[in-house]
Amino acid sequence: MIKGLAISTVWVLDHDRAKEFYTKKLGLELRADMTLGDGGMRWLTVGAKDQPEVMLTLMEPGAPMMDEESAQAVRTLVAKGVLGAGALATDDVHADYEALKARGVEFVQPPEERPYGIEAILRDDSGNVFSFTQPREGGLDLDKEWMS
Repeated sequence: MIKGLAISTVWVLDHDRAKEFYTKKLGLELRADMTLGDGGMRWLTVGAKDQPEVMLTLMEPGAPMMDEESAQAVRTLVAKGVLGAGALATDDVHADYEALKARGVEFVQPPEERPYGIEAILRDDSGNVFSFTQPREGGLDLDKEWMS
């Protein structure tokens, strides 16, 4: 049976640039950076220090994962910034927002109240969009009229 999420793919436009962004700017730790087989695909993974069981694999679109036409379509969508890559959790969104901005991370939305917590939206160096969220203590606030 499925026990949980272990690895999630984030499509990136350049491995070296992504490695720098995710480790130096976001502060994630490097888990693996290797080439699989002779002239094979680069396997680049990062993750949060306090969550060793979950990783992001930073993948450039292309062979052997997909044909060139599909790879170009994925590159175009990533660069356009229309792909949501997921949510990154924090326990102090305001302080971390300021720290990440100082490191050069681009935010497309500053921290705002949501029924699930406080959320800012950031974009990585390839164009992927992430929710950067401080979860609400006690879970969702379904009584709040936040969508009006």
